Amino acid sequence: MRTASSPPPPFAARARSRRTATLLLCAVLLAAVLLNVGMGDAASVTPSLALRVIGGHIPVMRSYMPPLPATLRYVDSIVWEQRVPRAIGGAMVGVLLAMAGVAFQSLLMNPLADPYMVGVSSGSALGSVVVILFGGAGLLGGFATTVAAFAAGLITMTLVYYLSRINGRVSSQTFLLAGIVVGTFLWSIIQLMVSLAFRYKDPGRASAIIDQLLGSLQFIDWRSLALLVPFGLVGAWMLGTRSRELNMMTLGEESAAHQGVDTERFKRRVILAGSLVTAAAVSVAGIIAFVGMVVPHIARRLVGPDHRAVLPTSMLLGGIVIVLSDWLSRVYLNQLQIGVITSLVGAPVFCYLLRARIVTRW
Repeated sequence: MRTASSPPPPFAARARSRRTATLLLCAVLLAAVLLNVGMGDAASVTPSLALRVIGGHIPVMRSYMPPLPATLRYVDSIVWEQRVPRAIGGAMVGVLLAMAGVAFQSLLMNPLADPYMVGVSSGSALGSVVVILFGGAGLLGGFATTVAAFAAGLITMTLVYYLSRINGRVSSQTFLLAGIVVGTFLWSIIQLMVSLAFRYKDPGRASAIIDQLLGSLQFIDWRSLALLVPFGLVGAWMLGTRSRELNMMTLGEESAAHQGVDTERFKRRVILAGSLVTAAAVSVAGIIAFVGMVVPHIARRLVGPDHRAVLPTSMLLGGIVIVLSDWLSRVYLNQLQIGVITSLVGAPVFCYLLRARIVTRW
């Protein structure tokens, strides 16, 4: 019998440390969101005013917050209509990209796999670029670009999936190669679209296309969250309830099959979940590189290889990275596209992880 003074079993100690890490990351993500909302390019909007606006829109806090004077009504528009949905949307985008990175890396057993490598990001970007180039961004109540990006991403992943099927089975290596080839082809079409936009000297459309290709949270509003939240919940459910199978797949398909996993059905589930969340993220924020590739490796370094811990840790880290990158862009870098920041930071970090042998092949 274990006494009160005896040390806890290793499993309980690991579980407690993982819960502690999760709670700490939740606190950091909340602090990052509040920092992003409270500080920005408008010097007249102080953190205290931002908190008053947020409290005024939350029923349980409304009675404790004095209303803004008439001369500061514009602060409500800046904070509640622009900063709050942008910060929450940025956190959701980071969560989705990191989730997709964990899914594809585990499924393909490749440390370099991410949504960009398997082609879905290029497909979503192409869908949005086509709509912008032909002047259809205002259709469907302003949702035409988002809908086109989402649909094109799913179509691209369907094409990659069927290209990689051999005798009714999907090979991990073939899937990755098919994704790279299809993504490269679609990226060449995107470059053609960009050339056409600049050739016809339409600076507005050209700027919108550049924002989509380099990644930006500038146009995220409350309506955009209506797309991000449900697909985030669906993706988290589809992957989170299959953490055990993800652990088995990292040991190889044959080993997973011997332990009772229907590998082909499981592959379809993971590919669908990864495609849904990636298409949703790219449709509202464009291509944001390195988050889906680097963040899962950092999460494994923090909590180990168990996907029951890797998945939530990666999701929280992804949200933190995007929110802080957006805050850095707005406050100090004159609204520089967020995809540029994540690439400039992510590439050196990945090189460090590689040299430190933190990035390993399964």
